[in-house]
Amino acid sequence: MPELFPELFDAVELLVTLPESNLHLGVRGAIVDCYDDGNYEVEFSDCSGEMIALCTLSTEQFLVVWKSKERHWLSVSELLAAMVARLSDERQIEVLEFARSLSGR
Repeated sequence: MPELFPELFDAVELLVTLPESNLHLGVRGAIVDCYDDGNYEVEFSDCSGEMIALCTLSTEQFLVVWKSKERHWLSVSELLAAMVARLSDERQIEVLEFARSLSGR
């Protein structure tokens, strides 16, 4: 499994809506700078490649979906594991119980 730490040129997906930048949950962008304080500069573009927003984001605001160095899209399992890892222990137990209920169908 590739490292899930954000790196330069990785593709990311927003986990939040940023109304001030007119960006919605799920929009994808690319990391264009990594700061010493743990934040990242992410560029969002339209379908023709025109930049629509440039935002400084924390890792709580996005999820890495493409690892540039490895040239690898993360699998659904990897994305799910990354999402669950962000949750509290209580919420992780809820997800586990839900997954168990799905496997019993």
